[in-house]
Amino acid sequence: MSQSEYTALPRVEEEIEIDSATNAIGSESSRSSIDSLVLPPPPPPSPWRVAANKIQTILIPSFLQRDDSAEERPSTRQAGSSRISTDWLDGLRGVASFFVFLFHHTISWVRMVTVSAICVYFMAKEQWNMALFLAGLVVAESNLLLLSEPASSSNNNNNNNSSSSSNISETDTIWTEEFDLEKAPGKTPWYRKFSGKIRKISRTARKVGLVFILILGLVHVTNKLQYNGTTIHWHGLWQKNTMEMDGVNGVTQCPIAPEDTFTYEFRAYQYGTSWYHSHYSLQYADGLAGPTTIHGPSSANYDEAKDPILITDWNHRSAFQDWERELTRIPTFPRMNSILINGIGNFAGSFPRERFNMTVTRGKKYILRVINTSVDTTFVFSIDNHQFEVMSSDFVPIKPYNVTHILIGIGQRYHIVLHADPFNTTKYPASTEGNYWIRTVPADGCKGFEVGNEPDERQGILRYNASSTSVPTTWRDPYGLACRDENYTNLVSIHEWHITPVKLNNRSKDFDIGLDTVDDRPVGGNNFSWWSFGENPLWVDFSNPTITGLNRTDPWPKDYVVVPAENQGGWVYLVITAPKASVAGKKRVFAPVAHPLHLHGHDFALLAQGNDSTLLNKTNGVTLKFDNPPRRDVALIPAGGYLVVAFKADNPGSWLFHCHIAWHASSGLALQIMEREEDLKKMMTEERLAETRRVCENWDKWYSNTSNHWNASGPFQDDSGV
Repeated sequence: MSQSEYTALPRVEEEIEIDSATNAIGSESSRSSIDSLVLPPPPPPSPWRVAANKIQTILIPSFLQRDDSAEERPSTRQAGSSRISTDWLDGLRGVASFFVFLFHHTISWVRMVTVSAICVYFMAKEQWNMALFLAGLVVAESNLLLLSEPASSSNNNNNNNSSSSSNISETDTIWTEEFDLEKAPGKTPWYRKFSGKIRKISRTARKVGLVFILILGLVHVTNKLQYNGTTIHWHGLWQKNTMEMDGVNGVTQCPIAPEDTFTYEFRAYQYGTSWYHSHYSLQYADGLAGPTTIHGPSSANYDEAKDPILITDWNHRSAFQDWERELTRIPTFPRMNSILINGIGNFAGSFPRERFNMTVTRGKKYILRVINTSVDTTFVFSIDNHQFEVMSSDFVPIKPYNVTHILIGIGQRYHIVLHADPFNTTKYPASTEGNYWIRTVPADGCKGFEVGNEPDERQGILRYNASSTSVPTTWRDPYGLACRDENYTNLVSIHEWHITPVKLNNRSKDFDIGLDTVDDRPVGGNNFSWWSFGENPLWVDFSNPTITGLNRTDPWPKDYVVVPAENQGGWVYLVITAPKASVAGKKRVFAPVAHPLHLHGHDFALLAQGNDSTLLNKTNGVTLKFDNPPRRDVALIPAGGYLVVAFKADNPGSWLFHCHIAWHASSGLALQIMEREEDLKKMMTEERLAETRRVCENWDKWYSNTSNHWNASGPFQDDSGV
């Protein structure tokens, strides 16, 4: 998986092939490193481009000229000045580039004038977020036309079976690539990894990554697995008015059958860092995941951006092998074995003892984009003797605050600025060799490792000397490891929003997280257990996704959240509890377990969060925050606690709301939110659904042949499907 920086071009097209894995038993680390994608040198510039660059040099002051060969960003903000990212220079570059653009192009000049004028208006009003966003559009447009080559005429995207949902010309292709899954060295015999193969480049690009998204993404996914379908979900992206591209089998599409291709096409309205992953059963737990980055303004200064940092727990058995353990508890719950950073980790008895390494220069500030892609673990991330400045949570820019460690739940993301200036105290002296531990400490109560054999938390090394190979001797300060989210009083959204106040005693329904059991007790084990939000665990039908059944006449199941069309633009409030003990009138079993809950299709406002669900039934027991509450798409409900969230009904679709502990989602801890069904029906015309139905037909054809089934003697689908 590539994790390189992404060039700021407005459209990307790529191909991903998902291939079957073979056994990979070795003596190295438990998971090999994530591959970097390296592009060949760009073609020589055309005479037109050389001329355009010369004119740009003449007309644009040197400090405004973009240096596409440099990664560093100057920290130019003076003390006491407005807290605006140095990306404001991009805005000035865009305005300057615009005038050059007028002399050489007539295409889209009306759009450029309009956007530039609106940008100036917002600058005059000191509404910097909107001004920077519009300036970014100007930069993207002008740089694309000024600095890129015409598309190759030999463009073949290998997607004859798919059709796009928008009328974008295929000649706008930036570049395409193909990814296979192949065997990898390491401890685990079930690991699946990507290896990138560049197909073609039809525009000049500085650096690219596995998933590059800015304004419009176009991704062709081909399934090369033998016994599984697959889908790709774009975690945290709203999919505004494109529910069919959300990548959830049984909800937004049928699984992509082996040897079939599906094209995901959508617009990215947010910026920041996230990840993509399979939403087909437990596939992502076996490694089908990777980072996404969308560039935009930042709320804190930094000099250089590091590659995204994916932290995860890892199992030496396949997640599909361990699924039966989750259901039967034989011999116990599934247990994770290792901790990995960007696919690298060390495990007892495994040699060489590999660790993730990151090199920095003293005095610089680096943006670290940290993503928790775990199956079952919340982490506390820190670097010995160093301080962070946190500037975004999930896709939401926040007012920066300083910490020495940060809690990251499953599915959550943070942009943090690392100050490469280690502090030196008597208790925690700085390293004389310039090496410091990067720590990923599992949070107490939010982990599931082998008892007595937990992995080393020291899975990475920060080095000030790239040639150093010594192991750090530093210590961490004794911060708390309680299973909780980052303190939400710190997560203050820069773009303020205000929620319509409501009273808790007016709520019509609570969702109580608990366990259902069945009577078919396995020998030596417990009853099969299924997590759920209500009386019934979620169980999707691969062949009949929600999106193709919108013309049904019978009501939706009672465990759906149905938001009528007349609620357009209004707020929808969800109250979720995780009781510690039995609840009167309910037959399910309740256990004190924390759950990271993720909403598709929206950000939500976090109105309240606590560790005692009984307070919801007491007068003035819980205070809701309506004035600029924290905003994100994953939040942790504490063990025995409650979570109150709200989202705006501005995106018609059937959206999944689920626990991001992979075992719990597979056991049914998920529900669908049917938002504005009548509006959704109008959007999803037969013409628009033609590609979705084609994929379903191919899935049904493949599934009808029982020789394709992995389980010849039992059910093909043995979990919720998501």
